[in-house]
Amino acid sequence: MNNNNALLIIDMQQEDAFVLENFDRVLAHTATLLDSARHQRMPVIYTRHINQADGSDLPHGEPLAADGGPGGYRAGTRQVEIIESLTPQSGELIIDKGRYSAFHRTDLDARLRAMEVDTLIVCGVLTDVCVLTSVFDAFALGYRVRLVSDACTTTTEAGHYSALLIMANWVYSLEILTTTECLRALEQRDYLSLIPERPDLFAHQPHELQSTIARLQSRLVRTQE
Repeated sequence: MNNNNALLIIDMQQEDAFVLENFDRVLAHTATLLDSARHQRMPVIYTRHINQADGSDLPHGEPLAADGGPGGYRAGTRQVEIIESLTPQSGELIIDKGRYSAFHRTDLDARLRAMEVDTLIVCGVLTDVCVLTSVFDAFALGYRVRLVSDACTTTTEAGHYSALLIMANWVYSLEILTTTECLRALEQRDYLSLIPERPDLFAHQPHELQSTIARLQSRLVRTQE
């Protein structure tokens, strides 16, 4: 990996409205990536999804609470804060956003360019929502993306893998790798990753989803000798 990486931790907040698959494992992997980034003095950026308490900035159709405010990620509540075990340190950026993508109506792109970052190491939640849209926007803006597959999750395993497959099919600047392999890469050791070599690499019909997930996993997990 080059020296122009930044770690982007997406929406690892106290909000508990969703039950997430393997979240404890994802939290542990995120903490490991965070420790490595800090050790290497790599820029660390957090995002927080925050909805205005009065609901004035919500998109059409957003779920509402009984008082007409947002049903989740409400400004001024504990739920919008970063999980304590990942608490940002002095100098680490926090980007607040009111939409799924980390780049939508934020200054994230400008801040990354000021730091001369050209590659984002991405982890967080939800794989099929805020991670997915942030990765697509990063690609559109010209960034390389290294997506850490086992440091992301969503409400179902099917949703998680479906999002990974969509990104692997159409984000041409993408590299997918596990936490273990990302750490090896950051240590300048040989590592295993998936860099899609052509569009629609994981094209599949509905009945082929399980086998396609297995094919994706076979490209990410090192064969035990």
